[in-house]
Amino acid sequence: MIHVEGDPDHPINRGTLCPKGASLEQDILNPRRLLKPQVRRPGSDHWEDIAWQQAIDEIAHRVKNTRDDTFIEKDAQGRTVNRCESLAWIGGCTDTNEFNYLVVKTMRSLGLTYIENQARV
Repeated sequence: MIHVEGDPDHPINRGTLCPKGASLEQDILNPRRLLKPQVRRPGSDHWEDIAWQQAIDEIAHRVKNTRDDTFIEKDAQGRTVNRCESLAWIGGCTDTNEFNYLVVKTMRSLGLTYIENQARV
């Protein structure tokens, strides 16, 4: 069993939990939680389990191919812009600030311009 509670001595929230903290136990112990990557292939009517390494490889290949095929090095005026407008990222409100910080750095390094965080939506 996992016990989650706030710190009553905290000067800002006085021990109350945000929705993320309040739902933490359900996120961890939910019997419907997926524990393996799944994929539904084009034309298929079902999801299939795949290995983590296979999922990482497939995602990496698709991101690289999309970026290579659509990367914009110069704009119409010939100015260097180095951007990729064909990929986007939206961070979730259940992600940590540290995770979102690293993801934004990674997405910017790929040249993405469409980056958002659900917390702002």
